[in-house]
Amino acid sequence: MSYSDRRNWGTKVFFLSLSVVFYCIVPGVVLGADDAEINRKLQEFEARLKRLEEKQGTAASGRAETAQAEEPRTVEVAELRRQLDVLAAELEKLRSGEQEIDIKPDRAQAMGLGPSAASVYRKTKGVSLAGYGEMLYENFADQIESGSVLKSPSQLDFLRAVLYTGYRFNDKFVFNSELEAEHANEVGVEFAYLDYLAHKSFTLRGGLLLVPMGLINEFHEPNVFLGARRTETENRIIPSTWRENGFGVLGSAGIFNYRAYIVNGLDAKGFSSDGLRGGRQKGSRAKASDLAFVGRLDIVPTPGLYFGGSIYAGGSGQDQFTVDGRDLNVKTTLGEFHGQIQWRGTDVRGLYARAVLDDVAELNKVRNLTGKASIGETMQGGYLQVGYNILSQFRETPGLTPYYRFETLNTQHEVPPGFSADGARDRTFHTLGFEFRPIYPIVIKTDYQWSRNKAKSGLNQFNLAIGYAF
Repeated sequence: MSYSDRRNWGTKVFFLSLSVVFYCIVPGVVLGADDAEINRKLQEFEARLKRLEEKQGTAASGRAETAQAEEPRTVEVAELRRQLDVLAAELEKLRSGEQEIDIKPDRAQAMGLGPSAASVYRKTKGVSLAGYGEMLYENFADQIESGSVLKSPSQLDFLRAVLYTGYRFNDKFVFNSELEAEHANEVGVEFAYLDYLAHKSFTLRGGLLLVPMGLINEFHEPNVFLGARRTETENRIIPSTWRENGFGVLGSAGIFNYRAYIVNGLDAKGFSSDGLRGGRQKGSRAKASDLAFVGRLDIVPTPGLYFGGSIYAGGSGQDQFTVDGRDLNVKTTLGEFHGQIQWRGTDVRGLYARAVLDDVAELNKVRNLTGKASIGETMQGGYLQVGYNILSQFRETPGLTPYYRFETLNTQHEVPPGFSADGARDRTFHTLGFEFRPIYPIVIKTDYQWSRNKAKSGLNQFNLAIGYAF
């Protein structure tokens, strides 16, 4: 169709303007689409314009009808305007290169991504921006479990402000990253990797990777998990947020989702009686004399229900420690089982994690750790959490979800002979609270946490958090 043909095709300036803009810009902006696809879009748009013009003419003729017909005519004109708005929005997406792919939550989950982190995969090409943030207020009790007075100042912390930035080169290559400012001033990279989407069920990934363990490490946006604070088990044994440099594969096959990576190992210099968290290398000049394997398998029989486990195994010595002429490998093995049910407003989650370390006695020696300061040879912890959105049967939003979580944790479950365990590391937590969502991306969470341990030094606290994701 020539330009003059299009000009004579419609009599209304509005339709003419839309046609001219569409035919002029689409061939230049639908990058990567083949000729057949472009022609299909042109034909579809032309047919829709013709139908709208016919409706517009019918509505215009209705002005001469009686007053009794005025209301139906007004309704039809309103519907025409709505359809024109939809067409204008679609046209703008084509013009700006912002076409989107429908990626369902279970598909994002299979890729190890929260809803916002998966934004780049909804693009057919170009830049993607998303993000999240959360602020936490903590108010501590005036005395510890034994009754002794302990004055701990309240704390208000903007925990993190995060920007997801990604770029989709084409239908095969994708870059995705998470840039994070912690505590309002510490800037770091949470992940940054390249994906090669070799097949719908098989992807190659390399870069700074989130370690695929547990329920929170990959899915840590504040509107994805219940609780003002992340769980203790997924903080001290699975040291969320845990990321390391590496490469691997991921994908799905039927009801199975899998991820398997080779990454740099942990650094045993950071291990303590309180867990593995200090051993994260975070991708910064990471020591890689010892590598590690991490694999995860989830079974997803139906959307909203999944269960599975993961295992991590590798050395953590990084050629830094020698005892009696022997290099300490500090082999670290970490395994966990998890499950989650989200159905008709009900949210049930559970996890159990266990870590086993070798060469701990020798590591204590070279690090001058004695007595109760020993690193644990075994560490274990787990939790069970239940919540129910009491408004779910009436509307999607707002949502109001009371929840309860029971958690137990012991980072010195076993210590080497000659060392003793600190009762303060054998802990139990009860957390009771609720979250309110005025809309899905925004959440307000408040809870009270009762903390108990074998040394009777547990400290209760009240928490209030505000989070958002986009």
